[in-house]
Amino acid sequence: MNLIGIHHLTAISAAIRDNHRFYTQTLGMRLVKRSVNQDDVSAYHLFYADAKGTPGTDLTFFDWPVPRETRGTRAIARTHLRVNGLAALEFWTGLLRERGVATGEIAERDGRLTLDFEDAEGQRLALVDDGGAGPAFPWERSPVPAAHQIRGLGPILISVPDLRPTDALLRGVLGMRPEREYPHPDDARQLVHVYAMGAGGPSSELHVAVQAELRTARQGSGGVHHVAFRTADADYDAWAERLNSMRVANSGKVDRYWFHSLYFREPNGILFEIASDGPGFSVDEDPTTLGETVVLPPFLEPQRDRILARLKPID
Repeated sequence: MNLIGIHHLTAISAAIRDNHRFYTQTLGMRLVKRSVNQDDVSAYHLFYADAKGTPGTDLTFFDWPVPRETRGTRAIARTHLRVNGLAALEFWTGLLRERGVATGEIAERDGRLTLDFEDAEGQRLALVDDGGAGPAFPWERSPVPAAHQIRGLGPILISVPDLRPTDALLRGVLGMRPEREYPHPDDARQLVHVYAMGAGGPSSELHVAVQAELRTARQGSGGVHHVAFRTADADYDAWAERLNSMRVANSGKVDRYWFHSLYFREPNGILFEIASDGPGFSVDEDPTTLGETVVLPPFLEPQRDRILARLKPID
């Protein structure tokens, strides 16, 4: 029983209409699920992914009218998005700058070419060359050429003040493998520790920066809510049993309808999730029209009219 890699990452936006425009029209991702936060139905929950909504490709956002994130430690610090090759990174450098998006320079980091940038709310992102590893499902209606489209999620960088308790959970409970270290791009005196899952590679890594000198982050727009790790459907129950047997405080089994979840916090306070690959986003929509209308899980359908009346238009 092993985690496969990154399943999804959920972030926070206080400007969801602009968010929708940026992630679909500039980044060229497909909106594969237009729904609401199942724990706060006043808020959209938007899922951007590849053409099929493949597990490991979705970057999702809660629509919350909250102040900007205060950056610091005990938080998810940067989300990497995978592309294929230097030509793709050069394409993105030109496109993002043409659209007024501030970017860094293409640079080698942890042995991979990387391009840092932020969205308008300060969400910290990076494009990373994955060398074309693994399958890709480009979206034919994306404004971005298929060869340069975002292929999925890459490494997720978190910041903690103390590595030891986080390391104990990552290795001892979740079965992640410490593989290597590299200097933090903002301060070469600090190390980033790389933990791998499954077959490894950029779609299956958690990067942990140790930054004891930083204040504790305060969650807000432009920040991240949680990261989810993939499990095979057949292993989901076993992960629930493992968390309980290891005395990791957790949510218990949560049916999100498109996948099944377990939520818990690592010792420095960052929210983690284990999520099953199935049933998938096509369980309640035609694959050809994913994300075009608001879809609710069955338990919320009786409230549909009330929920829709409170949602703002995003198109």
